[in-house]
Amino acid sequence: MIHIIGLGPGDPELITRKTWSLITAAPEIWVRTRQHPAVDAVAQQTIVHSYDHLYESHEDFAAVYAAIAADIVARGREDDVIYAVPGDPAVAEITPQLIRQQAENAEIPVTIHPAVSFLEPTFSALGEDPIRGVQVTDAQTLAEDYHPRGSQGMGLLVPQLYSRLLAGDVKLTLMNAYPDDHPVTLISGAGTPDLRLRQMPLYELDRSDDLDDLTTLWAPPLAHAATYADLQEIIAHLRAPGGCPWDRKQTHQSLRPYLLEETYEVLDALDAEDSDALKEELGDLLIQVALHVQIATEEGEFKLADVIRYVVEKLVRRHPHVFGDVSVQDADDVARNWEAIKREERKQNGEAAKKKTLLDGIPASLPALSRAQTIVSRLSRVGYPLPAPQSLTEEALGRRLLALAELAEVSGLDAEAALRTVAARLREALVALEQEAAAQDRDFGTLDMEAQQALWRQWLDSSD
Repeated sequence: MIHIIGLGPGDPELITRKTWSLITAAPEIWVRTRQHPAVDAVAQQTIVHSYDHLYESHEDFAAVYAAIAADIVARGREDDVIYAVPGDPAVAEITPQLIRQQAENAEIPVTIHPAVSFLEPTFSALGEDPIRGVQVTDAQTLAEDYHPRGSQGMGLLVPQLYSRLLAGDVKLTLMNAYPDDHPVTLISGAGTPDLRLRQMPLYELDRSDDLDDLTTLWAPPLAHAATYADLQEIIAHLRAPGGCPWDRKQTHQSLRPYLLEETYEVLDALDAEDSDALKEELGDLLIQVALHVQIATEEGEFKLADVIRYVVEKLVRRHPHVFGDVSVQDADDVARNWEAIKREERKQNGEAAKKKTLLDGIPASLPALSRAQTIVSRLSRVGYPLPAPQSLTEEALGRRLLALAELAEVSGLDAEAALRTVAARLREALVALEQEAAAQDRDFGTLDMEAQQALWRQWLDSSD
């Protein structure tokens, strides 16, 4: 039998009566670490063995925890063993989970004895009630992220903030979502007579030298709406019975002109380099996204989680040079890999037989010039020859385009229609080159750049 007990948050008086009875009746116990205020009191009642030496002999915490679990299970095969961890065994402790998994495979019974965790004295010290909504994230886990997970609309508790280096990484992650001067609180020694609270702006988080394993960070929720969930709640309310009649009658199709209008207003803000306007217009565009998501939810088409899952999986899948082991030299390599991955996706989805090309998916409603530039950009990934770069300014390029518009006017031609016609021929050319390569048992998309360019030049010469 393996007994896993918790030593509480620090004060020996907070060890439960049942756990204290086990300790005083045992000839010896094993503790994950002696670096806990209650261990000295426990050592007066029984022999204490610790695993602190493993922290020095292993490269990372995962290896330490695995070694501890293996040793406890091995001892449990021979006799009853008591293993103690700080706080509660079921809260912010990995070794109890590993021990249970290994013990189950070895058919060794395990009993987890509940205890007082660091949470209760921490919330008491802060004067906060977790029923209002609280997130708990280990400091090391948060430090490895680039953006904090969860909602800034709920309080965030970050235990085990044990060093300035770790605090610096946590600070950078949090500052991707919270204001730099967001008030945060460091709680030291919760559940001990040495309790101390220190409030500071977020940007000062890594300026303290007295951080240790018993230090916890509290980041209160933002005082204003700040998450997509806040927006979706408002939109769902507007669409609900008793909500707004205008919002309730909208459909995917009725919203189409508004989506287009808001998109162009975002582009106007970008052109004006007006960050305040961009902030506002992105919000208006996000309203359109939220409306479409809510309509789809109500119609049983999909939910927000489906949208997020799809785009996250696609981003990870199409960036193997970031999330995998693929090496790239430059952005051109990235673009070529992107197209290769998309071809493989089409094969797996059974779409290869539909003769899709890399030009599919470009909106037909785009203005001719935007559509043409997008087509040329994509074709450049498969060898379409571009002219040598020129040191044009935006003004100079605009004047050249204006001259073409003037030429179209005096010639009685529609510049928009002319450009759309030529752009359509580029798609026809790509299909023809793909077919020509296929006739030679080759895949045009996988040919090297030189071979692709040679085929393009042949087509360009024949079309003159």
